[in-house]
Amino acid sequence: MLSEKSAATVRASLPAVGAAIGEITERFYTRLFAAHPGLLRNLFNRGNQAAGTQRQALAGSIAAFATHLLDHPDRRPDAMLGRIAHKHASLGVAPEQYDGVTEHLFAAIAEVLGDAVTPEVAAAWDEVYWLMANALVAIEKRLYEESGESGPRPWEVVERVTETADVVTFRVRPADGGAVRGFRAGQYVSVGVTLADGARQIRQYSLSGAPGESVRQFSVKRVAGDTAAPDGEVSNHLHARVHEGDVLELSEPYGDLVLGGAGDRPLLLASAGIGVTPMVAMLAALAADGHDAPVTVVHGDRSPADHALRADHTACAAKLPDAAVHFFYERDAGPDSRTGRVDLGRADIAVRPDTRAYLCGPLPFMRAVRAQLLAKGVAPADIHYEVFGPDLWLARQD
Repeated sequence: MLSEKSAATVRASLPAVGAAIGEITERFYTRLFAAHPGLLRNLFNRGNQAAGTQRQALAGSIAAFATHLLDHPDRRPDAMLGRIAHKHASLGVAPEQYDGVTEHLFAAIAEVLGDAVTPEVAAAWDEVYWLMANALVAIEKRLYEESGESGPRPWEVVERVTETADVVTFRVRPADGGAVRGFRAGQYVSVGVTLADGARQIRQYSLSGAPGESVRQFSVKRVAGDTAAPDGEVSNHLHARVHEGDVLELSEPYGDLVLGGAGDRPLLLASAGIGVTPMVAMLAALAADGHDAPVTVVHGDRSPADHALRADHTACAAKLPDAAVHFFYERDAGPDSRTGRVDLGRADIAVRPDTRAYLCGPLPFMRAVRAQLLAKGVAPADIHYEVFGPDLWLARQD
């Protein structure tokens, strides 16, 4: 994929670029938003920008892609690219936007590395960028064609359900009365809202209902800020201001954390917190498909009262003929659950080596569960995950 000359230059310069990639991406976004302020106001997540997580995700993806090109020159990192492309497609990213990115990205590289950016170094990293960008454009084009996406569509809220003190489920139907396209269990939609200051912000939420229903549903956890990040703008807006009869803009469904052909292999669906949402949809789909192979359901939360969609989680699993359910709570665990954090090392939780696992929840949770699965003999290629927000795990997979 990468030319021999550029590969040698990238290999030699990767330590310097990698060490400075955080500062490079910070300057890149500063330049980008100065030139195009509407991007921050109407496309990029302002909360992630304020917290710095989007910069970390971009830095990780560039470094991971360059490293992959060097270590596996004949194989494209499609899993990583696919995850990014699905997120871009849900946001409506267009091919021409990649041109603007390269202008400001390479200006930032030159600012940070100075004289070290020789014409040869610039040309080599330009090749890396366009290999990644063109691959993403091609994948996104296919995704748009498959989804029939023609831009955000208005959906009317027909029901609002309070799940917990911090989680609300919205059930919506097309405001134009048109058909509801199908989706694959585990996928998400982008939801666009206009905030009080006039900014249009977009967030992704997993579809938590069963595929094939005449309405779609997604569940939103209200994000409380801290010293490192502000309150979630969109989640708090949805909780405070959106009710039955209101209209939201939704994209078509995207996302690559999908079951595919489950076949007769054992499955493990592990979640924590609001990561339960795609798992409930997966369980509903498995039940509807008559899946009869073993399914292990694992969930961790602060307490039963904080476990969103708990009744649905339990009911969907109960429809499967060979399902084992293990709920872990930090407090108030009852006789049908365990106290503490998720621990797959327990002798009473069977994890077969040929299990295909799906994880969703906070990064520390998923890293811990992945390590436990690997220790149980599950193959790395059989462990799939979904990160809510910028993917800070990209550069840490092995």
